[in-house]
Amino acid sequence: MPLEAGLLEILACPACHAPLDDRSAADSPELVCTGENCGLAYPVRDGIPVLLVDEARRPE
Repeated sequence: MPLEAGLLEILACPACHAPLDDRSAADSPELVCTGENCGLAYPVRDGIPVLLVDEARRPE
C-alpha cells in the first residue's frame, strides 16, 4: 500500500536529508534515499516507515 503523497513530501532520509523514493507497493515495501552518496533503503512495516539508520538496508 503506497504512502500518502503529503506524508512522502515531508519525509527525508535521516542520514543525509535527501528526499525518499516510495517503493512501498513492492513485495518488500521500503523507502529508498535518492541521495547520490547514500541510497539507504528504509523498511515500511504495517504501513509505517521505519526511518532508523540501524534498520536500513545498505545499497548493493
